[in-house]
Amino acid sequence: MEYVRFSDSDQKVSRVCFGAMGLNCAFGQFEEGQLIRAVHHALDQGVSMIDTARTYGDSERILGRALKEWKGERPFVASKAAPKASKTNNGWGMPNPISISYPKGAVTESAETSLKELHIDCIDLLQLHQYWSQYEGEYWVDEMLKLKEQGKIKHIGISITDHRHDQAISIVRSGVIDSVQTVVNIFDPLAFDSLIPLCQDKKVALIARCVLDEGGLTGVLEEDTIFDEKDFREDYFRQGPLSEYVRRVNALKKYVPAYAGSIAQLAIKYAAYPPGVTTVNISMHIKEHANENIRALEEAPLPDSIFLEIRKRHRWLLNLYENKYFPSEGEEMTATGFK
Repeated sequence: MEYVRFSDSDQKVSRVCFGAMGLNCAFGQFEEGQLIRAVHHALDQGVSMIDTARTYGDSERILGRALKEWKGERPFVASKAAPKASKTNNGWGMPNPISISYPKGAVTESAETSLKELHIDCIDLLQLHQYWSQYEGEYWVDEMLKLKEQGKIKHIGISITDHRHDQAISIVRSGVIDSVQTVVNIFDPLAFDSLIPLCQDKKVALIARCVLDEGGLTGVLEEDTIFDEKDFREDYFRQGPLSEYVRRVNALKKYVPAYAGSIAQLAIKYAAYPPGVTTVNISMHIKEHANENIRALEEAPLPDSIFLEIRKRHRWLLNLYENKYFPSEGEEMTATGFK
């Protein structure tokens, strides 16, 4: 496992991060004990960073149990403050005013709850979930700074809504934050253009998420694939259409096994390619998948020419979250956008 410095601190994190959204059974139903064992398995393999959020259902509670039972060195724990919604807008597809998403005291309240759920005294990284650029310079920063002074958090970060990486440019330049989490994958390489080089220059950690595009960039989808109605992916891939999605994933097979052991490993190596990417945030609640994800960065890195070829030839700038943000008539829109 490779470890890198987090932002401008002395703390180091693994280049593969355990994405804990799957602990709330967003990607299939699992027994709680099985999920806890998956966390321990990833830690045993050298993964030293875990990313969760208040909006991920039971994720923090289950992760808290896993951490409490873990006998080794505590990993770097990142979580996200929970935004609030208005009656007509959940805030993910379109912004709410900061006074609605994060009324005064909301970040502090969310952090205090996270600390209790996680059974820890300090969150290594607290991120403002659902960040919009008009929130820059608002009072949430003061709340996080106070939490930092109190020793309840170590680092301040933001998590960008869907593919809008450019929302972070200004606040990265300001020097206020330590990290940005945003979508980085084969279909959406736009963060490579400006955000990632800027983060590297300013020593701001870049956490790449949706590296496998909610599982689509693993090569397991077929045109007739159907997910359980409670599965996050059930309406996500409906936006495709799925036939086009499968066609584009199949086009990546020409790089396997010459440059990666699998489609998933190709996607991970691609997202982790630039030195400005600190860690790749991937679901690892299934042991076999965790092993494959970890092995990806043990392979030789992609050659420059192949990285550039994929970056130019295989992009597909389509926002598959649209149906979750703006569901069809008669469908329910939840506070998080997740059904």
